[in-house]
Amino acid sequence: MTFLIPLLLGWLLDLLLGDPIYLPHPVVYMGRWISFWEHHTNHGKYKKTKGACFAVTSIVLIFVLAWGVKLWLTDDEKIYILISSVFVFFSLAGHTLRKEVKLVFEALDESLDKGRKQVARIVGRDTKMLSRQEVCTAALETLAENLSDGIIAPLLWYLALGLPGMLTYKMINTMDSMIAYRTDRFKNYGCWAAHIDDIANYIPARITALLIVICGYIYYKVNHLNTSYTLSQLAKFVCHYGNNHLSPNSGWPEAALAGILSCRFGGTHSYFGEDCYKPFIGNNPRVLTLKDMHTSIKVCFRVELITIISVVILTLFIYHF
Repeated sequence: MTFLIPLLLGWLLDLLLGDPIYLPHPVVYMGRWISFWEHHTNHGKYKKTKGACFAVTSIVLIFVLAWGVKLWLTDDEKIYILISSVFVFFSLAGHTLRKEVKLVFEALDESLDKGRKQVARIVGRDTKMLSRQEVCTAALETLAENLSDGIIAPLLWYLALGLPGMLTYKMINTMDSMIAYRTDRFKNYGCWAAHIDDIANYIPARITALLIVICGYIYYKVNHLNTSYTLSQLAKFVCHYGNNHLSPNSGWPEAALAGILSCRFGGTHSYFGEDCYKPFIGNNPRVLTLKDMHTSIKVCFRVELITIISVVILTLFIYHF
């Protein structure tokens, strides 16, 4: 129960509250740590070596600290459950992700400029010159990618290694989001951080894609909506387009959502003033609408719900035997 109760309490807190801006967030401190050392070490010679040492040291450090806290609090079950629940809460991003994506579409209803400013909160690309369609695409791509990175992967790493695994994954993913870009500044320094994140997300990304396909297909059938693909065709679509991304993982959940919506993601974007080419995912450049946003959020929430139920069932099965 010291394993399951923090998981369920933390997930329920995220479901109800999302990231509270008035509380100190562990990921914010991870970000400050990364920013500080990147600023002081990402220059001169041996950038790749320095980036590798920094990435590995940060990962080992957070795992050892989390494991040490776990051992320290083992004798006090109530305190351990309380603290673990809070950290699980901070490690999940379902509520905030859904809220931010909704806000992008609501801002677009007011003006394109407001939509651009709102989507800049959740994407790393430059947004000042995005079209309305590109703002919608960016928001839904982020929804799919972060369903994997911000919800499914943390839950699976919790299942594998408990709270230390979940927090270590958050450090890996935060490094990837901050320094793993293919720009002149980061391409050498963030190389190891990017590869480690690729490894950590390899299985979660593909599980996420599978669940999006299943949940999306069932959603369309239950609600008597027309879908462009059969279940087998959706699977083929994802396998075909899943690798159409600079990341070996991000393309899989994005391809799954693009298949469900019968739309097109991807294309060239600007990061830190430099154009970065991304292959298209899908071949239907239709205009995305508010209905697509609502469908995407409903499907992604079902994926989250199935995952949390599956983790609970697997935990009970493992501990029982």
